[in-house]
Amino acid sequence: MVRHAANQSPHCNIYQHAAEQLRTLLNIPPNRAILFTGSATEVWERLLQNCAESESTHFVNGSFSKRFCEFATELGKKTQVFNAPFGEGFDVGQCAVAETSEVICLTHNETSSGVSMPVADIHSFKKNYPSKIVAVDMVSSAPYPDLDWNLVDTAFFSVQKGFGLPAGLGVWVANEACLRKAEALKAKGLYIGTHHSLPSLWKSSLNHETPATPNVLGIYLLGKVAEDMNRIGVAAIRRETEAKAAVLYNFLETSTLYKPTVQNPAHRSQTVVVADVADAPAKIALLKEHGLVIGSGYGTHKETQVRIANFPATTMAQIEQLLHLL
Repeated sequence: MVRHAANQSPHCNIYQHAAEQLRTLLNIPPNRAILFTGSATEVWERLLQNCAESESTHFVNGSFSKRFCEFATELGKKTQVFNAPFGEGFDVGQCAVAETSEVICLTHNETSSGVSMPVADIHSFKKNYPSKIVAVDMVSSAPYPDLDWNLVDTAFFSVQKGFGLPAGLGVWVANEACLRKAEALKAKGLYIGTHHSLPSLWKSSLNHETPATPNVLGIYLLGKVAEDMNRIGVAAIRRETEAKAAVLYNFLETSTLYKPTVQNPAHRSQTVVVADVADAPAKIALLKEHGLVIGSGYGTHKETQVRIANFPATTMAQIEQLLHLL
């Protein structure tokens, strides 16, 4: 029987198990806090409140990276914005981050367009701007990207994509540089949030707790899924993800009906494959008749694109069945 200390809530062991499994899965160092929020969208706000006093830099090439930037504007921050057309990535070597910017906000995998920023490009920012906080949105790619946590200050994701769980839980990984910045802003009398500020979340995490009643079931299930992924091994999961993506992109390259939306192979997502196609709704409806569900294009691309999730829960057999029907 598990005994809990008098001042320790029963969900502590659940939190601890989930955090330990994620730490193993993503190779997160011990000095990084693993925090739980209501969603990754919430992390956009918490991160900008706690780590940017006045200015942040954003790389925008789709709807979600754009929304991340809009959060900064709505919070009264000045923003430096690098824009790329929908379906294209960045030549990061040509993007000079402003000296006054405090946080570099990167989206590893733009869910709306199927564009991925190479991990080497992500790492280059910390090498070139060591005093700035490098933040990575990995919502629709975790656990695929192999981040070097020495070159990333903070990253976050939600559980309904690559972990195959119901929505309603965000995971925020942050280092001590983020915490120090939040504490410095608070000491200046600046608003960094209340119950769910970074210092509050961090303090509670030391006891495997959250400041407010958390999504206990979500945390429990995440711990179990991460444990199962660790049995398989993250390296095997990454290899399988790449193998399935290669099959998908090869089909799109050779098809007369479909073509890959992202033309540059170096910027193609391994986890969200987007294709241009005539009459996308009809194709989606046909697949549903056979028990397969794929996504429509995002926003204005609903009629002309489809989005195929290539997450760990999707098997190669399912990909092959999908391509046969397509």
